[in-house]
Amino acid sequence: MAGMGSRRILSTGVGASSRAGALGLASYRVHDTQFPDASGKELFDKANKYHFLHSLALLGVPSCRKPLWARLLLASGMTLFFTSFYYQAWGGDPSIQTLAPVGGSLLLLGWLALAL
Repeated sequence: MAGMGSRRILSTGVGASSRAGALGLASYRVHDTQFPDASGKELFDKANKYHFLHSLALLGVPSCRKPLWARLLLASGMTLFFTSFYYQAWGGDPSIQTLAPVGGSLLLLGWLALAL
């Protein structure tokens, strides 16, 4: 049973770190961020909202039958999806926007891994 405990700690740590990152980004946005245009602010807010929600999903990972797959799919999906939106929101540069559909697909597969 030591393996289950370590997986639970790892998933909780990853989820807590992700939530801390989302909170830090939200705080930075409120206090010091200048966006190139109004759509950047809207895009950032949307990305941050979904960043928080998907971070909470990581708490359910130890309870599923394939926790390694769920954790990897959710974490990599979050990285690709939210990084592309945060980058575009801050810089106005859509050059890495092509990562968003890949990240979104990984998030979808991560949710399916949680359900199975």
